[in-house]
Amino acid sequence: MSNRPEPVDPELLRTWSLPDPGDSKKARGDVVVVGGSRGAPGAALLAGEAALRVGAGRVSLAVPGSIDAHVGVALPEAGVYALPESAEDPFEGGLRDRVGSADAVLVGPGFDDPDEARATLLAVASAGAMRLVLDAYALGVLPDIERALLPPEVVLSPNKDELGILLGRDAGDETADVAEVARRFDAVVACYGTVAHPDGRTWHVDEGGAGLGTSGSGDVLAGAIGGFLARGAPVERAAVWGSWTHARAGARLEIRVGLGFLARDLAAELTPTLRDALESGG
Repeated sequence: MSNRPEPVDPELLRTWSLPDPGDSKKARGDVVVVGGSRGAPGAALLAGEAALRVGAGRVSLAVPGSIDAHVGVALPEAGVYALPESAEDPFEGGLRDRVGSADAVLVGPGFDDPDEARATLLAVASAGAMRLVLDAYALGVLPDIERALLPPEVVLSPNKDELGILLGRDAGDETADVAEVARRFDAVVACYGTVAHPDGRTWHVDEGGAGLGTSGSGDVLAGAIGGFLARGAPVERAAVWGSWTHARAGARLEIRVGLGFLARDLAAELTPTLRDALESGG
């Protein structure tokens, strides 16, 4: 197997295609975003919107009770659940059912406490989550969590600092480091345009630009990956689709608007970017 990443372009993505969306929101997949805090309530919102923008049918946001009402008003398309008052408490009732039945669960956007993130991730796994996307603080605590406690299908979406935490050292060669993390944690890893599968396959997205370096951009990326995963794409293809669509949307905005677009603009741009990729090459 070649060590050189396979380049990603619309032609490749169209050969992969996407699962038929069916004729109802249920057929398009159900995403639960678990995250948020009083200091960063917008992260879960951006991730949830991104999942909807790439075609997921339903999104629920599980956030601290201190912000659940505000989040529900800000994203009226989403269902909202309050997390347990103590992160050590198990999920119960409707939240447990929703997490256990969701097609994809994203954990981490907006969390600001590592102990809370760790306990919540374990609660999500205990509730029966089938396919996970981990971002932000959920990545920082991952080295302390036994891999067998998590479901088989996991996507990690680190930035370069978080990649170094997962490596246990400073990151160096991007492709080799992303592949190493994929093997170490038996997960698909998407980092700055490089996607690696634990079996050694890698892909690279040669899109994007400086505009992607804006607050909330990573939340949009994680949400997009979760949306493609919920739609039924294989785990590595969901990561590639999400990485390419996110990067290409940023490139389009930088051309049309200029440097300084916001993450909320990026989320909105995902939909036409995906349409154009599927129809005419992006």
